Amino acid sequence: MKILGIDSSGLVASVAVVEDDVMLAEYTVNYKKTHSQTLLPMLKEIADMISLDLASVDAIAVAAGPGSFTGLRIGSATAKGLGLALDKPIISVPTVDGLAYNLYGTEKRICPLMDARRNQVYTGIYEFQGDRLQVIEPQMAVAVSEIVSKINEDGREVVFLGDGVPVYRTFLEKEVKVPFSFAPAHANRQRAGAIAALSERYFAAGQMESAAEHKPEYLRLSQAERERQEKEAQNNA
Repeated sequence: MKILGIDSSGLVASVAVVEDDVMLAEYTVNYKKTHSQTLLPMLKEIADMISLDLASVDAIAVAAGPGSFTGLRIGSATAKGLGLALDKPIISVPTVDGLAYNLYGTEKRICPLMDARRNQVYTGIYEFQGDRLQVIEPQMAVAVSEIVSKINEDGREVVFLGDGVPVYRTFLEKEVKVPFSFAPAHANRQRAGAIAALSERYFAAGQMESAAEHKPEYLRLSQAERERQEKEAQNNA
């Protein structure tokens, strides 16, 4: 089984190829260029380096959201286009689940924090039971104070990761009442390798969709949609 993984849900752009539990290649960049400029060239680079015939992949896994609206659209459009061209299924992996999978094997609770702006985070709570990632609190868009309350109530030691950590680190250090730590640099941001590896579980369970069916999961309205609703509410007041 060979899976192409794509993650452009945040500031990180990442592509990877995993075959039978072996990472053949991963290219991850966390820099200023937009994903529309980087994603396909990155894919071409790893394909050239490992002599990958894209037609040989069994499925295309993509971080399906939540995350940056623009980033999700680019990642989903890339996966969808490849799926349609190659007649391959899409495996939609929840972004926050994929982040949590970076910390495979830890006995602690895992709390990814993605900065969702407007004083919110995309987050969830996870743990590993054996080799299986278990969802304790499914991914959600909430105020950071809300997820901290859940963590304090849970009472278990927790590891934080994600681009929301530097944004809310001072708050976390002050308000978290259970033992906690922050994931190190190699494991604290989105990685397509984690998306591809986790998607092997989905593939084995038959959790796939056609390229035509695939769409990202935003969890909340875009800024333009929110502004339109607010304007309509004002006009109807």
